[in-house]
Amino acid sequence: MAVNVENLEKLERRITLTLPASAITQEVETRLRKLARTVKAAGFRPGKVPMSVVTQRYGYSVHYEVMNDKVGRAFAEAASEAKLRVAGAPRIAEKQGAPEGELAFDATFEVYPDVKLGDLSQAEVERAATEVTEAAIDKTLEILRKQRRTFALRAQTEPAAEGDRVTIDFEGKIDGTPFEGGKADGFQFVVGEGQMLAAFESAVRGMKAGDSKTFPLQFPDDYQGKDVAGKEADFMVTLKKIEAQHLPEVNAALAKSLGIKEGTIEALRADIRRNLEREVKFRVLARNKAAAMEALAKSAELDVPETLVNGETERMIEAAREDLKKRGVKDADKAPIPPELFKPQAERRVRLGLVVAELVRANNLQAKPEQLQAHIEEMAQSYEKPSEVVRWYLGDRQRMAEVEAVVVENNVTQFVLGQAKVVDKVLPFDELMQG
Repeated sequence: MAVNVENLEKLERRITLTLPASAITQEVETRLRKLARTVKAAGFRPGKVPMSVVTQRYGYSVHYEVMNDKVGRAFAEAASEAKLRVAGAPRIAEKQGAPEGELAFDATFEVYPDVKLGDLSQAEVERAATEVTEAAIDKTLEILRKQRRTFALRAQTEPAAEGDRVTIDFEGKIDGTPFEGGKADGFQFVVGEGQMLAAFESAVRGMKAGDSKTFPLQFPDDYQGKDVAGKEADFMVTLKKIEAQHLPEVNAALAKSLGIKEGTIEALRADIRRNLEREVKFRVLARNKAAAMEALAKSAELDVPETLVNGETERMIEAAREDLKKRGVKDADKAPIPPELFKPQAERRVRLGLVVAELVRANNLQAKPEQLQAHIEEMAQSYEKPSEVVRWYLGDRQRMAEVEAVVVENNVTQFVLGQAKVVDKVLPFDELMQG
């Protein structure tokens, strides 16, 4: 039987569903009789509870389940008959005035849009590239040395200098009143490494063990602590201890401690280069992917289903609550998070997902088995036992689905870069790593 589909606004459609009331009644009775075989009630043996009691206790919930099942199945069949690609769940409302012996429902829903891909040859995309220089290797080597540094107590007569670790007691007041987070005892930080505000470090630099000092400090307007942002505080600081840092020498011992079997500086630097090149490759790819996806989304024309946007917004809110929970926020699962915070980003995600899916379909950009294998093997190289990592990925469908999504995105990126006007830009190593 032909299904009458009513076009509403943009992607919104409506279908009227009719069901014989007798079918609902019969199914409810069947389920209640089945339930009666196992239901328990005080004063009755299992399986001997009267149907009147079963109906009174479970009739409403069973009727609700049957209605959901029957209406859901009727909607699925009608949508299939009309060859509709339904986006999200329909809104079902009972319709008045149905013929005698029948129940009628209006199912209002959205359909997936027709995606019109734009002319990518007119799009301009910036393609980044970065070289791993000797300076980058030197900087990474210094970081590795700092990770293995030790500290030794300085003489009391020596002042705190750049690179020293100091132990202090401090208390801050605003207009003579202490504020939350403004006091600590035995607090440690390394001078010159940006752990504290520059004015705070400047005040401590040059102090000696046992010295005390009071100084004013202006909190920046964008300071993370909103209660003190933009305000001036007076701090009292007592320096308890100064320790000088000692970095390990760049030699065979350091190389071996970092897992370099050859134990040579040359082999250590070569290993650092390989790791940096791998990291640079992934970061450049992520940057270029974002640029390509932005150009792709801008070039396409489509209406975005509000149902999908709302669903994505809800997922983002739940992810935000989960993040708050991991940070130890009390009652994070009940935190009031306005959907408006995430809706623009959710709409961009849905829009891009629809456009990418159409581009993949139209140009056969699906992930090939050899691409999946190559991607997994490349990721595994950064681990101590690559073969185990490969098996770990291949042995789980969910992980493989995640890999497949990444490979498809890479295919889309390469396709867009091959079609668009590409502007090559060489990024300094530090800029790429900070981005």
